Amino acid sequence: MGLWDKWMNKVIPKENTQKILRISYGVIWNVFLIFVVMALVGFSFAGGMGAGYFASLVKNERIRGYAEMKKDIYNYEETSEIFFDDTSYMGKLNSDLERKEVKLYHISPVLINAVIATEDQYFYQHNGIVPKAVMRAIFQEVTNSPVKSGGSTLTQQLIKNQILTNEVSFDRKAKELLLALRLEKFFDKKEILEAYLNIADMGRDRSGRNIAGVQTAAQGIFGMNAKNLSLPEAAFIAGLPQSPFGYTPFTNKGEIKQDLSPGISRMKTVLRRMYQQGFITEQELNKSLAFDVKSHLLKKRETASEKYPWLTSEIEKRAKMILLENIAKESGYSLSDLYKHKEQLAEYKALADKQLKQNGYRIYTTIHKDIFENMQQAAKDYHNYGRSLPAWKRDPDTGKKIRVMEPVEVGAMMIENSTGKILSFVGGRDHEREQLNHATSSLRSIGSTMKPLLVYGPAIEEGVIQPGTVIPDFPTKGYNPNNYDKAIHGLVSARKALAKSYNMAAVNTYKEIKASKPVTFLEKMGITSLTAEDKENDSLSIGAMHAGITVEENVNAYTTFANGGSFKDAYLIEKIESADGTPIYQHQKKEIRVFTPQTAYLTLDMMRDVIKEGTARSLLNKLSLKSDWAGKTGTAQNYDDAWFVASNPAVTFGTWIGYDSPKPLPRETYSQKSLGIWAKLMNAAYKAEPEIGAAKKSFKMPKGIVSRTFCSISGELSSNLCREAGLEKTDLFDSQHVPVKPDDSLIKGRYFTVNGKAFPASSNLPSEFLREGVMVKESLLERYGIKSASDLETLFPNNPEWSRLIVSEGGTILDDGKVPSPVTGIRFSGASLIWSTGKESDLIGYRVYSDPNGSGHFVKIGSLPADEQPSLSVGTARAIYYVTAVDAEGNESEPSSFTAGSLYTPPESSSGDNQGQAAIGTAPVGQ
Repeated sequence: MGLWDKWMNKVIPKENTQKILRISYGVIWNVFLIFVVMALVGFSFAGGMGAGYFASLVKNERIRGYAEMKKDIYNYEETSEIFFDDTSYMGKLNSDLERKEVKLYHISPVLINAVIATEDQYFYQHNGIVPKAVMRAIFQEVTNSPVKSGGSTLTQQLIKNQILTNEVSFDRKAKELLLALRLEKFFDKKEILEAYLNIADMGRDRSGRNIAGVQTAAQGIFGMNAKNLSLPEAAFIAGLPQSPFGYTPFTNKGEIKQDLSPGISRMKTVLRRMYQQGFITEQELNKSLAFDVKSHLLKKRETASEKYPWLTSEIEKRAKMILLENIAKESGYSLSDLYKHKEQLAEYKALADKQLKQNGYRIYTTIHKDIFENMQQAAKDYHNYGRSLPAWKRDPDTGKKIRVMEPVEVGAMMIENSTGKILSFVGGRDHEREQLNHATSSLRSIGSTMKPLLVYGPAIEEGVIQPGTVIPDFPTKGYNPNNYDKAIHGLVSARKALAKSYNMAAVNTYKEIKASKPVTFLEKMGITSLTAEDKENDSLSIGAMHAGITVEENVNAYTTFANGGSFKDAYLIEKIESADGTPIYQHQKKEIRVFTPQTAYLTLDMMRDVIKEGTARSLLNKLSLKSDWAGKTGTAQNYDDAWFVASNPAVTFGTWIGYDSPKPLPRETYSQKSLGIWAKLMNAAYKAEPEIGAAKKSFKMPKGIVSRTFCSISGELSSNLCREAGLEKTDLFDSQHVPVKPDDSLIKGRYFTVNGKAFPASSNLPSEFLREGVMVKESLLERYGIKSASDLETLFPNNPEWSRLIVSEGGTILDDGKVPSPVTGIRFSGASLIWSTGKESDLIGYRVYSDPNGSGHFVKIGSLPADEQPSLSVGTARAIYYVTAVDAEGNESEPSSFTAGSLYTPPESSSGDNQGQAAIGTAPVGQ
């Protein structure tokens, strides 16, 4: 018996021991049962209250099905990407949040393990929530504990980001728990993990943009794909979601932060957790802890919007319009209908913008990368734009007007003829200074580049003119602009009028066809910005417009001629695909017949002369490529704008230069400098893509084009008189509009001249002063409204082309009623007798008389028209001479003084002093 038993027996008698134990056991057991029951009741009550409270929190949360949850979970923003015409990658469009979706099997297992170890170590074991973690989080929240350990699984974080909000409340948390449990029923762990890795916030990339998803983070921070990350790089990215902008290594400007310790410390925490959970070895841990993050960060590089600012903004603008049209069609609207409903239009535009920025589209453009880049560089390197001029601008910050120096700007557009693809453009010289796209958005008057589009092309199409048709380049009734050279060129061919860009000839032709509405040709060629006033003004024919058109519209219209008269609207976006490759949009080619192939070719052939011998004749010396070029220069009113547009069989290319605030260009700029920048850009494009030179090709002449000889004064079939006058020419014609009527505007006739002007012979005019030649009939003069002699200079200005044509003043010259004054200044010069020109207005010629024997009997030895040099070769004959003047009525003046030849010896000599002197006396005049 032990001491305890002995002591108990002594204190408590044995017979009482069992009784006491039974009583104590009973009391203790009953107390225990009471506490157990109370605990169960309390737990049940608390659980009931919790369940009731939980139910009250989620009572308004609808039951979501699989399809809806799938849509919500995978409905995350993804940045749209853009590509050049050869599908080479250009970059990404600007968006508030950049994201690139990636499949789980394209993510490094090391990165997956890092995320699991850091964010949810029981991910593969739980059913969406971890109760212990939830209770701990609730306790910390209720007790306002300074330590917040969190309790969200990856599933809960996915719910919070994709379905719910970041609101901190029990209501949101309860819904999160409910939806997390439901999500785990619908999706397997791989699907949940993939979705989370694509939506997690990751701070900023090297460009300073907000990013989400591990693929975007891997590319934007370390410059590689998520599948190629090293262990420390994966750990760094896995640590970002806890505090994306605290741990990110970059500022919002894309610069590396001075202090990277928060992110590096977080990376080390991730590595240690990976080691603790058995994902990596101690050796891997130690090696990774020494990783130099800063040296492995992505180097600074330009984004697509930084490198190609005008291009990316243009792509975005056009892509939105395509998506807007798709949305409208799905709703049963056309774009024209939609623009009548402003509120709905604004709603659809916002939706199109959202789709473009969030749906991760792949946008394939028509832009030729090398041509585009070469052109941008050439535009920057060109140093012959001209000087900057002052302008007043409104300061966006203060709202006050400030004085700035404004440079000459440039806009350029290149379009592939056969397809309508926009291969390249130049939006301006400096995007930071001026964001306006001068190729696609700037409206400017197009000057004489309008002439082929509105005047010559339509006039040929209407059968009104052909290249050889005679056009009056002088003022007529109504609007009459000056020519560039301030001169009047009279009757000119349509070909010459276009080559030399004569304004009056173009306006007169336009007046002739205006009733047939030639502006409809412009509308067919995609020019839509004309006002009602523009359409009524004759000045439209030379490019004067209320607002103007863009470089793109102008070049686009010119491709019509290169395409044989068919208009193919230019386009920039070839196709748009969804992120999974589903087609969203595909460009459909459409053609509109504007001109016949014959009209298109004839207009092109006329524009060839612009470059060969016209206003662009200096161009070929500036080009490094040989090709079949046809084009047109253009200068707007006041020299505010200078243009050049030209086509070869491959492409059509046009440039504009001018000031943003319209003001006259320097005189040395608007011609040679505009051709200079065109050549500079074209040479750059040719260097990038020699095929655009089409050096071995030329525009093909269609059937129905014939060559005909005609008279250039009337445009009718040539005649012998036309040939004699040197007016016969050969040119191309549409076989449907060849000349069939022989020329009858000329006549063979006799005439005389007075003061350089020709007059038809009169009955009393001495025949000795008449000439014979090819003359213009009065009917031709009447056709052009010539009613007075002074008007003849407008019809036939001083031009070598008319040198063999006699243009009569009409009628007879008026007699001044006086006998001509005697001729003065008669003398010898060598073997020639010379005298001074008479001053009478009706003087028609001179007669020369000689007395070879000194007998006093003079005979006429010659007659000379008054418009010739007053000189007659008489040799050294032994004779005496005098000269008389004759007027238009046949009146003859008194003889001039007498003079003798150097060898003359008088028949009677009284002294030696008289030898060699002429005898003085009278003689019967005209005998």
